[in-house]
Amino acid sequence: MSHIRVLVVDDHVHAREAICDILSMDSSIEVIGVVTDGQQAIDFTEQWLPDLILMDIQMPIMNGLEATKRIKLMFPYVKIVMITVSDDVFHLLEALKCGAQGYLLKNLEPSMWLEYLHSIVTEEATLSREVAYQILKDVSLTEKKEPDVPLTIREKDILYGVAAGWTNKEIAQKYNISEYTVKNHLKNILQKLQVQNRVQLTRYALEQGLITDTHYSG
Repeated sequence: MSHIRVLVVDDHVHAREAICDILSMDSSIEVIGVVTDGQQAIDFTEQWLPDLILMDIQMPIMNGLEATKRIKLMFPYVKIVMITVSDDVFHLLEALKCGAQGYLLKNLEPSMWLEYLHSIVTEEATLSREVAYQILKDVSLTEKKEPDVPLTIREKDILYGVAAGWTNKEIAQKYNISEYTVKNHLKNILQKLQVQNRVQLTRYALEQGLITDTHYSG
């Protein structure tokens, strides 16, 4: 695992200290900056280009959602994870719409934080089934279209698994293929649909009607 340069954005001093303490448990993670509002996060990112930003949602001057939207417009390859005390689906959906790659609850065990952040960096993090279904209900499915380059049957199988929140290992077991094969299929799917990661892939699939609510019934 390569070195991960992280920016922490939170207006509460104790929260910042706690986050930094968790990150310090992993030698592959380096906190390169700590700021207290969204505008500072934008300014820091412009200068230092962190690999990963841990972004609080509720902050003064500029909240985390607006900061995330602006950063992703300027630096789409910077990964952003929202840090929150609430699992309010509305805020989580808004964060995903703004371009965030995921979210973490502040009360989770440190080991879960570190495992999840590594999965974000390697682009293997999954959406929870509940959040994926809420996205489905939230978006308009009136304009449905297939990608310019059609997906194969196996690629559609992989796409359904991603949208359902399955890991690569679970997808591989489901279809009796290797995890390496799953990763290769995912690369092809991302290229065909011109999206960057699993979160964007799920949202695209739902918006375009390539996945329907029937895939969440079982």
